[in-house]
Order: sequence, then structure tokens, then C-alpha cells
Amino acid sequence: MTRLMLPAALLLLAACSGGEDKSQPEDSAAISPLQKAERPAPAETPETTVDADMPKAADETPAKPETKTAGDGKTIPSAIRGRWALKVADCKAKKGTDLTALTIDATNLRFYESHGELSRVRESDANRIVADYKFSGEGVEWDRRMQLDLADGGKTLVRRDSGEGAAAGAMRYTRCAE
Repeated sequence: MTRLMLPAALLLLAACSGGEDKSQPEDSAAISPLQKAERPAPAETPETTVDADMPKAADETPAKPETKTAGDGKTIPSAIRGRWALKVADCKAKKGTDLTALTIDATNLRFYESHGELSRVRESDANRIVADYKFSGEGVEWDRRMQLDLADGGKTLVRRDSGEGAAAGAMRYTRCAE
């Protein structure tokens, strides 16, 4: 009988509250009273008073949000573009025999037997891009995310693939003279 009285008493108290909802977001979540008691109280932030006659300090101006995309966010950075090869000898090889060569333009990656078209830039700056590409080659199509980073003052391109079927580890390309 007392089990039934406790919920009834809670309903009566709720009805007498005057209709004002004083619940907090955590009150509606499935959190037990024990979990609520274990939470630390939120840290209090000291209130600051602003004197209208005093000028604002230079370090109090809000910082501009940092952007991770340089340029238009729709192309591969120009410093990364060009002809690259895993084997230096492939830089001088005749087209069609340059098995490890990679040619990069504003929106494409061209390998010996495949072609990747830029579909989405995720992060980019002058010497780095992380992007999704739509590939096709030998009658097959697939999607791949790649990270391309310049190293050694722009002489080396480090490629990292991610996703299903991605190559394990980084691949280091040498810039070919043009």
C-alpha cells in the first residue's frame, strides 16, 4: 500500500507546483538520483564588471575562427600539383611505361592505370590536402580518401590513403623535373 502512496504523493506535489516548469535538461534524461549526486557542481565563473570609461585591452578582442581550408576549397593546392614518382627512374620514363608516376592537376590524380577526380576537400592549406576522390580504372569505380602532404621543401609528396582497400602506410613520391 505504501508503494502506491509514494507515486500518488509525487503527483500531488507536481500538481501543486503552480504549473511552472523548473526542470533542467538533465531532469528529463534517464539519470538516476545516484548519478546526479556523483556529478561535480559546475565551476563558477567570476563576474567581471566593465567600466564604460576604460578602453578595452587589445588582447580582449575576440579571436577569428581558424580556417583549415585555404584557397577556394575546390581544388588541389598549386604547390602539390605536378608530376611525381615513387621511383626516380619513372620520372624520365616514356609515358605508358612510367608505372609509379602520379600526375596531379587542379582536380585530378592520374596514375598509370587509374584516374581520381576530386569530389570533396575536407582540409587544405598551401602544402597539404585531405580530400575524397572518385576513382575509375580498368573498368572499376571506387571512392578513396587521401591525404597529400609536401615534405623536404616541396621535393617529396607523402600520400596516405584511408578507407576500404586503402594501401597500408605512407607512400613517398619524388617530384619530377618538368
